[in-house]
Amino acid sequence: MGHSALSLDRVSFAYRGASETIHDASLSVARGECVVLLGPSGGGKTTIARLINGLAGGYYEGEARGSLNIGGVPCEDIPSWRRAEFVGSVFQDPASQFFSSQLAGEIAFTCENLGYDRNFVVQRTDEAIQAFDLDGLRAVPNDRLSSGQKQKVAIASAIAPHPLLVVMDEPSSNLDEEAAARLGRTVADMKAAGYALVIAEHRIAYLEGVADRFLYVRGGRIERSFTPQEVAALSPGELLALGLRSPSSVPRPRLLAAESFDGAVELGEGEHAAAMRDVSVSFGRRRVLDGVSLSVKSGQIVALTGENGAGKTTLLRVLAGLLASRCGSIEIDGTRCNRRHLRRSVWFSPNDVRAEFFTPSVLEEVMLLVDPTEDNRERAQRVLETLGLWHMRERYPSTLSGGQKQRLSIACGLVMRRPILVLDEPTSGLDASSMERLSESLAFASREGQAVLVATHDNEFMERCCTHSYELAM
Repeated sequence: MGHSALSLDRVSFAYRGASETIHDASLSVARGECVVLLGPSGGGKTTIARLINGLAGGYYEGEARGSLNIGGVPCEDIPSWRRAEFVGSVFQDPASQFFSSQLAGEIAFTCENLGYDRNFVVQRTDEAIQAFDLDGLRAVPNDRLSSGQKQKVAIASAIAPHPLLVVMDEPSSNLDEEAAARLGRTVADMKAAGYALVIAEHRIAYLEGVADRFLYVRGGRIERSFTPQEVAALSPGELLALGLRSPSSVPRPRLLAAESFDGAVELGEGEHAAAMRDVSVSFGRRRVLDGVSLSVKSGQIVALTGENGAGKTTLLRVLAGLLASRCGSIEIDGTRCNRRHLRRSVWFSPNDVRAEFFTPSVLEEVMLLVDPTEDNRERAQRVLETLGLWHMRERYPSTLSGGQKQRLSIACGLVMRRPILVLDEPTSGLDASSMERLSESLAFASREGQAVLVATHDNEFMERCCTHSYELAM
């Protein structure tokens, strides 16, 4: 390892109008070193990442104290527009940082924004495209790329200016197992190339053999430093108590195969079911779903698996009435439904919940679409308690962490008691404790007779609560 690329000395930060979020955080990262920030949702990992890349105190207004140096240069001496020359950033949702619709334009953007000479921009862009084997995607619009491909484009864009340091905020959260493994190999290559790396993560198995240190962040403090050996030696009980996911890869659990829908679904009294028959969806000339048939019944928690880009989100949106299919039919409780009926019968919790909330508090949000009866209020309290959100019931939804917003979206669906719950990657952004709470909530929903269909890559989650599975092939 080389000279220090990053040092924080007793750094504290408070967002504007809020109490202090980070307290006396100190850390250093050398060139060629990979440091992973882990810990419970809402503990401060993302804010530390934002302090490093300049978003906290810049885009996100607030007051910082302490000393932060990059490459030995105090950050107050680095103009905000030059921070990207020192620090490359990769966000949880790579599409949220895209400025161009095309691959080359996106990767060139940072270099262009820094005012580099045109020939130099072209050279750096071509180098980054070659380094990540992206040449075959030059003609593909960025919004047509899979999650894994978008992640590679975001990383290539971040390193095009050759920064000292790359900071990533939950980069694996939307990736399938193979894509996450490829990300791990990419991180290893970046380490070998001399980049300093800071990665805030819940899923850490893909970094096995890559991470050099793990810093445990909780309550805005860096409470403890772990070696990879110490993390690997933690028992399942210790991992859960700390809110940590498994440090080693978890094999795909053996679940019952979900049924293809080839006729009427038999229902008992009080039972519910959703069934799709020969559903096809095309975007332009590209067929995403081709004659898909499946069913999910009361009491089942069905995992919908498949590679990034296989069409899982598209299938869920069609089932929820949010997207029209080219052909095929959908039945709820044995009745063929149009999209309007589907939207009334199916609760859809998206992977990106940032634009989903409408009220000024968590409790009002879960009560928004139900009658304010005593029974519904008691149910709302029970659901929020199970999901670890009851103590936040007066908080604005926009102030919650990504994982907390994910749980709030699911709480809304559980309180509404729609017969079908459809969830898209519900564990992205969730620590181990939150994932356990989510599993308990879905088990509660299944006992009440709701049918649950979950698009997921998360083997730990499937092992905990899913009863059946259905794999969607490319």
